[in-house]
Amino acid sequence: MDKQPVRIVTDSMIGMKLPDYARYSPRVATVLGHNPGPFTGPGTNTYIVGNGKRPLLLDTGQGVPIWIELLARGLKELSGTGEIDRIVVTHAHPDHDGGVADARARFGDLAVLKMPWQGHDKTPADSITEITDGAIVEGEGVTLRAIHSPGHAPDHLCYYLVEERALFTGDVVLGAGTTVIPDDTGDLGQYMNSLRRLLELDLAAIYPAHGPVIRNPKEKIREYIAHRELRDRQILAALADGPLGVTAIVKKIYTDVPEYLHPAAARSVRSHLKKLGRESRVKENEQVWSLN
Repeated sequence: MDKQPVRIVTDSMIGMKLPDYARYSPRVATVLGHNPGPFTGPGTNTYIVGNGKRPLLLDTGQGVPIWIELLARGLKELSGTGEIDRIVVTHAHPDHDGGVADARARFGDLAVLKMPWQGHDKTPADSITEITDGAIVEGEGVTLRAIHSPGHAPDHLCYYLVEERALFTGDVVLGAGTTVIPDDTGDLGQYMNSLRRLLELDLAAIYPAHGPVIRNPKEKIREYIAHRELRDRQILAALADGPLGVTAIVKKIYTDVPEYLHPAAARSVRSHLKKLGRESRVKENEQVWSLN
């Protein structure tokens, strides 16, 4: 019998470096959010989208002071401008909308386009222009189509750049490694459905919120789906020997992951267990899980 792989996704953002700002195409440039960490890699990619003097800003990082200065410098050097048209946000996690206030203070009273998430949006409601699945956002030389892609966050929108057949994936697909599915506000079943929906798109590239540009988008999305399916099988195999708590499951299947990342792995395991529970494949009793 062939030995099962420990993991499908083998790359990592640990120790990765990216430039402060760079141009990826005539329509897309990036400015690094400078909020590095175990879950953000080198930091959040914030994107300048458009080929005119008033581009869109897609995501705003965490609000690190150096970011707003780099954004101003990047706009000038990469786009020859000091203006922004509007802010477009993938979702209301602090490393994506944390710089909205700084951007509006620097560049004016900009509209913020996103799907609202009551109780989580830090931007005042009267400053948010609500957009939902299928919404079209037009900028100078660019057309973005919003794609509701819940699972990592209920308000998550990816944005399809029509002119390049490219996709801004936020945290749904990362440039390296895999995204965490929060066990409180996330939903792994929805996340898998989102991945399968993205796989149906005509894609030439992915611009992720963390890590480098992905030039093999279909392969990457299939890899992400296979990774989650493998984790399901690994959890079920771990429970085949008897009931276990989440920490014990993590230690049993995340043998190649440093221990400081085990708390994040535990969040994903709990998300998998909730999904498997809804599918009646596992059950829980006093924080111990077993096969159904």
